[in-house]
Amino acid sequence: QLQASGGGLVQAGGSLRLSCAASGSIFSLYHMGWYRQAPGKERELVALITSGSLTIYADSVKGRFTISRDNAENTVYLQMSSLKPDDTAVYYCKATQRISGANYWGKGTRVTVSS
Repeated sequence: QLQASGGGLVQAGGSLRLSCAASGSIFSLYHMGWYRQAPGKERELVALITSGSLTIYADSVKGRFTISRDNAENTVYLQMSSLKPDDTAVYYCKATQRISGANYWGKGTRVTVSS
């Protein structure tokens, strides 16, 4: 199970940190990703961190967002800075088992950035 938290309302230029806590499996064997879906748009990848802690970012968030993981706490984080109204979306975390490729989604957390 994945439980995302940390969303909220923030002014443009502000920061938020999202957390996604995992339970039920060996967290270190999973690649973890943050995705977002804005109203009327498709869900898109925001950032990914592999089981080996390699990271990938969408061009739109490079330099502003940082993904990290704490395997001891079974948690993945998304530090978001310099937020823009375009970052407004529901943010979801996803776990991908690195061998089987099985995917698991958590419930989203809403981020609203006001101008």
